[in-house]
Amino acid sequence: MNAVVLSSLLLMCGADEKPPVPKLPLGKDTTYVVGPFDKYGFIDYESALNAELSKGVTAKTNAKALLILALGPAPEGGDGLPPAYFKWLDIPVPPKEGDYVVGIGAFTRTLIGLTNEQREALFEFQGRATKYPWVTKDCPPLAEWIKANEKPLVIVLEAVKRPDYFNPLCSRRKEGEPSNLIGTLLPSVQKCRELAALLTGRAMLKLGEGKPDEAWADIVACHRLGRLMTRGATLIESLVGIAISQIAANATVAYLDRADLGSEDALKKLKELQALPKMMPVADKIGTGERMMGLDALQNIRRGGNLDGVVPQPGADDAKAMEKLDWAPTMRTLNKFYDRCSAAMRLKDRPAREKELDALEKELEAAVKKGRDEAALQKLIKEAGAGKAVGEQLGNVLVSLLAPAVRKVQQAHDRVDQVQRNLEVAFALKAYHKDTGKYPAKLADLAPKYLAAVPDDLFAGKPLVYKPEATGYLFYSVGVNGKDDGGRWYDDDPPGDDLRVKAPLPAPK
Repeated sequence: MNAVVLSSLLLMCGADEKPPVPKLPLGKDTTYVVGPFDKYGFIDYESALNAELSKGVTAKTNAKALLILALGPAPEGGDGLPPAYFKWLDIPVPPKEGDYVVGIGAFTRTLIGLTNEQREALFEFQGRATKYPWVTKDCPPLAEWIKANEKPLVIVLEAVKRPDYFNPLCSRRKEGEPSNLIGTLLPSVQKCRELAALLTGRAMLKLGEGKPDEAWADIVACHRLGRLMTRGATLIESLVGIAISQIAANATVAYLDRADLGSEDALKKLKELQALPKMMPVADKIGTGERMMGLDALQNIRRGGNLDGVVPQPGADDAKAMEKLDWAPTMRTLNKFYDRCSAAMRLKDRPAREKELDALEKELEAAVKKGRDEAALQKLIKEAGAGKAVGEQLGNVLVSLLAPAVRKVQQAHDRVDQVQRNLEVAFALKAYHKDTGKYPAKLADLAPKYLAAVPDDLFAGKPLVYKPEATGYLFYSVGVNGKDDGGRWYDDDPPGDDLRVKAPLPAPK
């Protein structure tokens, strides 16, 4: 990543003011970026990260700049998003009142006054309504909720057609206050899960009403929403984007089962799925967003604070220890972890990637044993004040405190990647069946007419398990656990971990 340009430095410090003296050793291996500075001489990671994320993005190409007009300035109530958020988006602050998405909780509780028992029944049905066709009479309140959100959903469908996704990370700091990325809230992110429920719920309603084209438009929009969200800076955004992609996949399987598609239609839909935006690799989050949040947290320690915030005026003893400690090895240790983690996750060979992640986890476990709490940090800082060289050790403790659960996120990413492969195979099977009146004896028969190449099981490194039947089929990946569970998923009895597609679609439980 390029260093922040001089114009950013001047913006922070003032063109006529003398730049502050850096409080930390600057460099790619220490601070990762070399500016901008705040007035105290520390890196303003909040501005640096947003500047990096917004490169090449405009208000007209940014899906988030339009999505927020559907969610409103306060997606989860309260004081709403800070003014800086809208400055980074380069849009005016939306009016407080407007045709914004109404959450199902508020809608059922205050607008239509359902009892708690009625609301519980509604929520239970909603889970079914995002992955099976239904009609209004099945659940009138759910249909009312979807209808109440028609206007903001028009905006959502336009927003997800845009090519970029920049969601600024903005704290509620006041002018001149230091950066605190780790304390940044993401209220609009979780709200997007509700958008996924609206889109797929409406798609399944349209499918139940015999309107497959309208249903497909909502399903594709949900797919795009999930994929765009993985381009945010944080692992949280990746996880939410992955969850939304899975919701879209469930609706896609139902669409394939219920819609009366010919061979040409099935192949057209297949191409649309293949043309969806690529999901951002998890490694990109580690290398940039998560790294800067970690380094920003380290700065909070350097200031005399803690991982969650800053103590502006540390005590004399603490200040002395901070000045005496050699921070360079601490920062290099933290940076080295993010470098190794990112490199491991970029390995295309999954077994090799898992092996490297195993090694990283063992190192983390060793670091945890040496003290995974803030008391350990403060002890090391005091030892530094007494003249002991503890910089690298302090870095190891920080790694143990800040290290994200990268393996779990990568596994979730791999899972949704396999689900996408499965969907492509399923649409190819539909086209084959329409052309021949039967399903192929083996998946390899789909190539090259229906698929350029039949994808293997990402988790097994070999062909998917495929079982054709007289009137349908079952095929599946063995999933994260690497074991063949006979095509069982977590909601089966006994549960399994296989990622499956079955035709015809099993009835809801």
